[in-house]
Amino acid sequence: MDNIFFDKKKLKYCGKNVIIGKTVRIRRPEECSIGDNTIIDDFAYISCGITVGKNCHIASHVSISGGKAHFYMGDCSTLSSHVSIHCASSDYSKTSLELPSIPEEEQYGGVVESIELGSEVVIGSHSVILPGVKIPDKVACGAYTLLSKGDYQELGLYVGIPSRFLKKRIETISE
Repeated sequence: MDNIFFDKKKLKYCGKNVIIGKTVRIRRPEECSIGDNTIIDDFAYISCGITVGKNCHIASHVSISGGKAHFYMGDCSTLSSHVSIHCASSDYSKTSLELPSIPEEEQYGGVVESIELGSEVVIGSHSVILPGVKIPDKVACGAYTLLSKGDYQELGLYVGIPSRFLKKRIETISE
């Protein structure tokens, strides 16, 4: 099945058994690497460089934006429906003009920082991740969680706006 918005052959790297929905939009595929057995569902939108690990899932209606910044997603991680990732944003406390519609030489202000998710991370539906966030392995975030820069601990469960630590997750191992 061909994608209607970009040529899959232009991806920087595309692993084996990757499924990318027909209506996924990737604005700069040459800056995107997608690992083996990863699935990106229809209606996802990606406008910055990404590096996605193996066995990941990006659900429908996920938006990953950020201009020159990059989004990293570790192996076996998932972004649930309607998650919004912002590697670039206004600072809001001071004036800025960083819209993608403005010529680069006229832009000023704003925040542009890469975002990193570790392996086995679960981000719940409608959650928002702001520039510069680094999430360690095995973290889970409940639906409607707002993640901004901070200290997140491995195996932590985070919820709310702004995000707060709820408890340590129980680590289980399949046999």
